[in-house]
Amino acid sequence: MEFLSQFVDIVLHLDKHLALLVAQYGLWIYGILFIIIFAETGFVVTPFLPGDSLLFVAGALAALGEGGMDIGTLIVVLLAAAILGNTLNYHIGRYLGPKVFHWENSRFFNKEALIKTHAFYEKHGGKTLVISRFLPLFRTFAPFVAGIGAMSYGRFQLFNLTGAAGWVIALCAAGYWLGNLAWVKTNLSLIIVGIIVVSLLPVAIGYLKGRMT
Repeated sequence: MEFLSQFVDIVLHLDKHLALLVAQYGLWIYGILFIIIFAETGFVVTPFLPGDSLLFVAGALAALGEGGMDIGTLIVVLLAAAILGNTLNYHIGRYLGPKVFHWENSRFFNKEALIKTHAFYEKHGGKTLVISRFLPLFRTFAPFVAGIGAMSYGRFQLFNLTGAAGWVIALCAAGYWLGNLAWVKTNLSLIIVGIIVVSLLPVAIGYLKGRMT
């Protein structure tokens, strides 16, 4: 419970914790951010890591000039992390195949999210890889499902690159452009909560619809 409480505190006050990391590690922050985004997109057991809010806050800190962060370098690093993470996830799904649908739900594996992502993939095909970039849980499972479904590697990478570019550039740029606004500086923690709520809203609506049918 203590670990969960600490994790929630980090996510909800990501601006303060990330600023502290920037002050402590300087330009090594690029490596730290790379690892977080790579893990969030690359492993089906880590969908809980911050994604949307992390990109926004990182962009805002770059706008403030924290630790000498540069928005161009930041976007390139996070693009690489998002693309490589999805690529790894695709290959894991390709290797494991359909047998994963027989795995039991656990602390480290969300079977329900996998099934819902698979249904979404069946309906929307490759577009899932683009749309899911902006949806927590789905973002982590989409490349995994594409691998299970044996989508061709070339087609996968086309959607992978498109989705990663839209996701990383949009959120980092939003944070960068809004980061110097006085209201944003004062209420960054509140904005983080708002981003989390908005990003989880489609997932919650889908869950409620499923319960009602």
